[in-house]
Amino acid sequence: MSSRPNQHAMLALALVLAATAAHAQGGQQAPPSSKAVVMKGKAPVNDKVLEVKLPRPKEGDLANGIHLIVLEDHRAPQVTFQLLIPGAGGYFDAPGSVGLASATAAMMREGTATRSTTQISEQLETMSSNVNVGTGMTSLDATVSGSALTENLDKLFDLASDILLHPTFPDEELAKYKTRTKTGLNQNRSFPGFLVQELFQRVMYGDDPASRLLMTPEQLDRVSRAAMVEFHKAKYVPDHAAIAFAGDISYDRAKQLVESKLGAWKKSGAAMVAAKDPPAIGPAKVWLVDRPSSVQTNFIVGTQAIERTNPDYNVLEVMNSVVGGGPTGRLFIHLREEKGYTYGAYSGLSAGRYRGTWSAQTDVRSDVTEPALKDLLGELVAIRDTTVPAKELQDRKRSLVAGFALSLESPQQVLNYYVTSWIYKLPADYWDKYPQRVMGVTAAQVQSAARKYLDPSRMQIVAVGDRKKVEEILRKFGKLEVYDTEGKKVIGVVP
Repeated sequence: MSSRPNQHAMLALALVLAATAAHAQGGQQAPPSSKAVVMKGKAPVNDKVLEVKLPRPKEGDLANGIHLIVLEDHRAPQVTFQLLIPGAGGYFDAPGSVGLASATAAMMREGTATRSTTQISEQLETMSSNVNVGTGMTSLDATVSGSALTENLDKLFDLASDILLHPTFPDEELAKYKTRTKTGLNQNRSFPGFLVQELFQRVMYGDDPASRLLMTPEQLDRVSRAAMVEFHKAKYVPDHAAIAFAGDISYDRAKQLVESKLGAWKKSGAAMVAAKDPPAIGPAKVWLVDRPSSVQTNFIVGTQAIERTNPDYNVLEVMNSVVGGGPTGRLFIHLREEKGYTYGAYSGLSAGRYRGTWSAQTDVRSDVTEPALKDLLGELVAIRDTTVPAKELQDRKRSLVAGFALSLESPQQVLNYYVTSWIYKLPADYWDKYPQRVMGVTAAQVQSAARKYLDPSRMQIVAVGDRKKVEEILRKFGKLEVYDTEGKKVIGVVP
């Protein structure tokens, strides 16, 4: 269906889900309980390491600079595509125009020189197809993506090309977009998941563009049609772009389609823009958003980690899986199954073209804030100080490989792997060897990575809760800084 969703509701949901994990001081806490959770109904596993050889896409460069990637799969009469435009992401917004990239992408579907927003929606509805344009506040790229039955691909790509090349950013639609978006932006401040993630980003990245989570209502007000027109002209260029197709299409057919619809999209001569690593994080500290009357405390405990091309990436993947990778990770078992503090506790690794983060996250009742935080930090002590038992390590590695194997059933996901390879310039056989790399990670490597990256002297604790209930508790874990729900520092609080 092509009808537009309730944008502010989706925005709020996305931000609650965005409360990615984090991770903390932990150098002085005792190791946690080692009680095991009995796992029932386990299936036997084969000890042989998975061997795969992914189907290779065909690739080539077009005259206007676009890199073409095509992964043929004729099992179903459907084609998906994604166009990546480096330099058009929110990461590159100037300080005075934060949110411009996101607004430009969102508005491109709201009308072209020959189609109104209503006509675009009706045509997509008729074809049972979709086209989306998007970017994030910290994204380096903008994307144009779509999907259609093979018989409708020509019409869909004609529509997508029109949206890409000829958006008009109508003033009437811009006013509606601002109204919808502002409602969502204001609603988000009522969600503790948003508040904890917002402060965590600021703690991790300071004033760096990577710290941005959403534009503010004031920044949204400053977005103008003229600014979007200029941004589109300057940033939506083909020089360093890539377009990838998966499904019922050949390379020659895809090349002909792109050249016929995007042949007028000319190079600008713009240089490739790159991200930079953010400033190094400061000493360990505790940060609190005071949310009066909260009945729970939301935590993100974390630190800066690595970029995607770091040689330690797969080792950190395994380490993260042991600590908090799903319902069989240590955090979930300890904090939920053993102690009953929470409905869930997880960790996550975020790594892109600049240094990302490792974090652990949970939400607990206010009255168990102290023991829950101690136990979470205790798990970080344990992964640093104690070698992971052989069976536990093997199980977590197999879980990662099993998830990878299941993903290979989707041609779109396989194509995504090759797009990732293009972005990060990975070796041609990178994904073929993924199972071997993961299964080759040793307990010693996991412990070494934990000691290197989960440094207690740089671990940050970020919380949202009722200050009256949790301030004195949090002070036991380090120097404290307090903010209100508008993101402003509370003056007069002694660290």
